[in-house]
Amino acid sequence: MPTFVLPGGVDDPATPSGGNVFDRRVHRELARRGRPVREAAIPGAWPEPDAAARARLEQVLDAVPDGGTVLLDGLVACGVPDVIVPRSPRLRLAVLVHLPLADETGLSAERAAALDGAERDTLRAASAVIATSPRAVRGLVERHGLDARRIFTVEPGTDGAPLAPGTDGGRRLLCVASVTPRKGHDILVPALAEVGDLRWECLCVGPAAPESAYARRVRGQVARSGLEARIHFAGPLGGAALGDAYAGSDVLVLPSRAETFGMVVTEALARGTPVIASAVGALPDTLGQPAGGAVPGLLVPPNDVRALAGALRSWLVDGDLRARLRSAARRRRDRLRPWADTARDMAAVLDRIPGPTDLRARCEDAR
Repeated sequence: MPTFVLPGGVDDPATPSGGNVFDRRVHRELARRGRPVREAAIPGAWPEPDAAARARLEQVLDAVPDGGTVLLDGLVACGVPDVIVPRSPRLRLAVLVHLPLADETGLSAERAAALDGAERDTLRAASAVIATSPRAVRGLVERHGLDARRIFTVEPGTDGAPLAPGTDGGRRLLCVASVTPRKGHDILVPALAEVGDLRWECLCVGPAAPESAYARRVRGQVARSGLEARIHFAGPLGGAALGDAYAGSDVLVLPSRAETFGMVVTEALARGTPVIASAVGALPDTLGQPAGGAVPGLLVPPNDVRALAGALRSWLVDGDLRARLRSAARRRRDRLRPWADTARDMAAVLDRIPGPTDLRARCEDAR
């Protein structure tokens, strides 16, 4: 039975993330397909763990028999090549990269370079690398000089959901994202201030660490703009509460600076809800273009307050545009892939991982 190594807290409702949802759903759907995996969730400050977390990862890997298959979340694996590389010749190691470590915004140049180097060493030693979109696959191949034959795409799935009814005027805006620099709330707030003459309200769903300087800065932007009554921070939501937030919204706004897939986009499209998002990473592909030619949303350059404000104004004042985007979102809704397809693809990758003899030869070549 394969072992799936996850970061601790994958089920913590206070720290939801697309990566955690992906990990949990893959684990569940593989079991439904008759391909159960043994879970090992390891608490720690990944990707830079303390000695106890590092030792626990070593224990988990050393307990796997020779030739055993291990699927590792990249947040756990990519920062510790000194743990992963020595064990790669005897194990079938597959590393699932949700986001390259150095792409997390807010890192110093020195720290980003160190994480990038550690990730490169880990991924070059792994027998297989998995990313969540074709664009992310291409980026990893180019970034780390990986063998394209060893890297695979396994896209996230989406749960079906009832259509969101929408409101007259499209005034209910929703942003589902952790309040971190990569998600761009500091771009969203001034953009909303520029359309403050129009009628709207914005619900921001996602965790915000109270000690975070970035979260304090975003809240300061809201206060200085006089928008406290119109921009609401709900904190992390899950289950029915998150479903209600989607159902009560007219458009999802995602001003990210980096994304490898953007699962909240497909969660919105599953309800026929259009999207206004940054044209970064895989977001244009995730948003998609259904048969009929219309894109179910608006894409803007990242880090561009004026462009985002312009898209928001167009959405709020142009009823015909809203109708076209909603129609396109409903067509895209019918083409979203289920989680069962994700599990099928993951199972196929796990079946293709080479054995230890091939791995030893590859490691010698890498040296």
